Amino acid sequence: MGKKVLLVGLGMQGKAVLYDLVNSREISSITVIDNRPDFQEYIQRYPSEKVSGRLLDVTDEAKLSLCMRDADIVVEALPGQFSLPFGKLASECGVSLVSSMFYLNPGEQDSEKIQSVQKQISQINKTAKEKGITILTEFGLDPGIDLFLGAKAIKEMDEVLEMRIYGAGIPGLNTRPNPLKYKFSWSIMGVMDAYRRPARIISRGQVVTIEAEKIFEKENTHILEVEEIGTSLECYPNGDSVHDAESFGIRHSVKEMGRYTSRLPGHCAFWETVVKCGFLNEQPIQVEDMFVSPVQFTASLLSSQKQFHYADDEEDMTFVRVDVRGIKDGKRTRIMYQLIDTRDFKTGFTSMQRTVGFTMSLGAKLILGKKLQKSGVLTPLDVPYESVIPVLETYDMHFLRRELPWL
Repeated sequence: MGKKVLLVGLGMQGKAVLYDLVNSREISSITVIDNRPDFQEYIQRYPSEKVSGRLLDVTDEAKLSLCMRDADIVVEALPGQFSLPFGKLASECGVSLVSSMFYLNPGEQDSEKIQSVQKQISQINKTAKEKGITILTEFGLDPGIDLFLGAKAIKEMDEVLEMRIYGAGIPGLNTRPNPLKYKFSWSIMGVMDAYRRPARIISRGQVVTIEAEKIFEKENTHILEVEEIGTSLECYPNGDSVHDAESFGIRHSVKEMGRYTSRLPGHCAFWETVVKCGFLNEQPIQVEDMFVSPVQFTASLLSSQKQFHYADDEEDMTFVRVDVRGIKDGKRTRIMYQLIDTRDFKTGFTSMQRTVGFTMSLGAKLILGKKLQKSGVLTPLDVPYESVIPVLETYDMHFLRRELPWL
């Protein structure tokens, strides 16, 4: 008997998830939940005997619970603020779930909130293990594919001394220019949130915290030459490299480590000005007789303009590079794994949709096919490289490995 999937959220990434799951013979039915009335029209392109839709407020836990209990797995493709509550609800319902999101915001600075979230994750993990289900998190591009590549490179080393992780979603070669030199291929508010969170790196073996207002400053950025793209990229610190070092098991040896987001040249200078002028502040300010949140205004302003979105004939590009340096067989060695992917005009899906959405759908298929039988809250570091990256290559994603002397 075929498996039943509950897909919650039919945004950019959710559409790619749906496309891939529809083509899976092992899945008999997919129920799509969204709160936008027009999503029903979108799913009519798929066979009605396999795909159905339900208009539902995703904060209605009572109705969601009924839907979850009738599914073999849930794929959650919602904005980040919904991810942790959905993981909790899925664990209580006894159904496995896949998400591309962090459950703990890597930029969170409030110690009480961190402890609260960690406590919730611990309870979700406990409940999931008791019920023998899998809550698979961070299963997308970044985080996701980058973690697979990082773990593979580390495994090939005897000792890791330096590690840098790069991720980017940037305009392709044929996109029409705009003042940002950037177009949004995922949630605009998600981008804004990432632009206003602090970062932690490891430098000379010591933890360095970079304030949110300073991540775009010149002293905290660097240029990366990527000959395969044909341009240099500006890279700014983004995320918690200390957490990554601990997760990878290299915190005791690594002396230099950073997680970076990459953009086309000129991006950092622009956003440094925007951040320091307060456009990404969350606290509402009074504008005549109403109160407006600056970051919500900024996101809405950019969202309203076609020039900041990809047209159907424009190409986007995703880029991931993991650069690991250390000792292998007694020699100073550098190992790099890299992904460069572009839009597939045959399906119309952007590269961001492909690399996030198809990775999520693959996670669901691994669980349904019992190829991933661990229970509890998992990340890509709990999933074998061989069950993911070679499969993604069949989607025409091209991964590159290089091994060089570390001079």
